[in-house]
Amino acid sequence: MNRRKFFKWLGGLALSGAAVTGYAFGIEPGFLLRVQRYALTPPGWPTDFKLRIAALADIHVGEPYMSLRHVERVVETANALNPDLVLLLGDYAAGHRWVTRKVTIKDTASVLARLKAPLGAHAILGNHDWWDDRQAQKRRAGPCLYRTALEAAGFPVYENDGVRLVHQDKHFWLLGLADQLAFIEGRGRFAGIDDLDATLARVTDDAPVILMIHEPDAFTKVPSRVALTLAGHTHGGQVRLFGYSPVVPSAYGNRFAYGHVVEDDRHLIVSGGLGCSILPVRFGVPPEIDLIELGA
Repeated sequence: MNRRKFFKWLGGLALSGAAVTGYAFGIEPGFLLRVQRYALTPPGWPTDFKLRIAALADIHVGEPYMSLRHVERVVETANALNPDLVLLLGDYAAGHRWVTRKVTIKDTASVLARLKAPLGAHAILGNHDWWDDRQAQKRRAGPCLYRTALEAAGFPVYENDGVRLVHQDKHFWLLGLADQLAFIEGRGRFAGIDDLDATLARVTDDAPVILMIHEPDAFTKVPSRVALTLAGHTHGGQVRLFGYSPVVPSAYGNRFAYGHVVEDDRHLIVSGGLGCSILPVRFGVPPEIDLIELGA
């Protein structure tokens, strides 16, 4: 390769790098929105029981990447899917420092309250919701202000709790685990308020069970009694190439990074989420709403 060709190649490489960087920081996180679909009938879920779930995870509201207008778009898209049930999997608070304007959880909840489903919209909290509440961190106890605002907007919020719902004359349990990283104890050290045994103890009959958890790591302890576990938190690693995420906020790395995970006939779906954490970047894992069709 002569000098002229070399510099042409080098210039092309630089332009490609700039384009990829611009896409990862500007286009994918702030403009794209897809519907990721799953159709399954896991063990413990009746084959004749159809349930359509829209799951929203890791909204991380804050301008410019996740404005209230963008949340409105998410709500409109979710409603257009005609779900029977909407599940909010935590982390409504902005998860990075590149926020030009903060959006309160009260304003966020007022937009999310437009979600429509016959069985309603139900929520859990994520680690950033707890971390953003300085008073809760100081007293090391709830209620978290994010729970208070969501409940004021009409959302049931589950922390080691659940409810028995009925659809098509069939019953099922919806459970929500409290956050596993709620309190910051030091650099890289956290304390959770999750109690899986107490959560499962809410189940008093043999109706099928759906479990909401924010961090997917708790799945290692989820028994086969639970038909389906839904999680967020990882954002699919935010950068994902050929099914691999270089950085995953999980003790288990890519094992629970993204998608439909089946282990010992136990089923977990990890959402890629909607917003960003740490850095406002996404590449190969665009913001998504998950549509899960059970009994399909």
